[in-house]
Amino acid sequence: MSHLPALVDGFLTTLALVALSFTGAFAVGLVVVVLRVGPLRVLRFAGTAYVEAFQNVPLLVWLVLFVFGLPEVGVRFPLFATAVVVISLYEAAYVAEALRSGVNTVAHGQGEAARALGLTFGQSLRHVVVPQAARRVVQPLGNIGIALTMNTSLAAVAGVVELTASANRVNLVEALPIPIFVGAGLCYALLAAGIGGLAGVLERRLAT
Repeated sequence: MSHLPALVDGFLTTLALVALSFTGAFAVGLVVVVLRVGPLRVLRFAGTAYVEAFQNVPLLVWLVLFVFGLPEVGVRFPLFATAVVVISLYEAAYVAEALRSGVNTVAHGQGEAARALGLTFGQSLRHVVVPQAARRVVQPLGNIGIALTMNTSLAAVAGVVELTASANRVNLVEALPIPIFVGAGLCYALLAAGIGGLAGVLERRLAT
């Protein structure tokens, strides 16, 4: 019980990582998907290049690059902020693909009809395409949120003392790996179940 505060602090740090990283990933992913479905070829290429870069390079590599590589060129950030930025940028590629799949399910004729009514590309996205696409991407975004939650454990490599790092520190003192890491695993399972449940509720509400 003497180590409980350390584990609670680690769990709260994981919660903060999940919340901030998913918010950042959604914001960046939204920008990327606008680039990918936009009318300009150069912007579509930039959006595609972003997705390919982050989907084909492991998150651990990006973390090591940002944490240990950037200081070599004089760029330094707090470890927690670095982890949030890297996880956000990485997961944004998957968010963008989920959003794009939702956009692609909207009938092409509806976009043309919106433009025929005088709506700009941005207005047709905001008023016609996105409201319909949102109903179809809630569950995929929930799955990405669960994957993001699991990926926050890699922040320990960056020196962030989140749940996994806290559990490891306690285990080094107590040498009780089974109860300590089973408990940590249950915490991750609880977070995943919460995200899945929230996605289910949002999906049902949007469907009606």
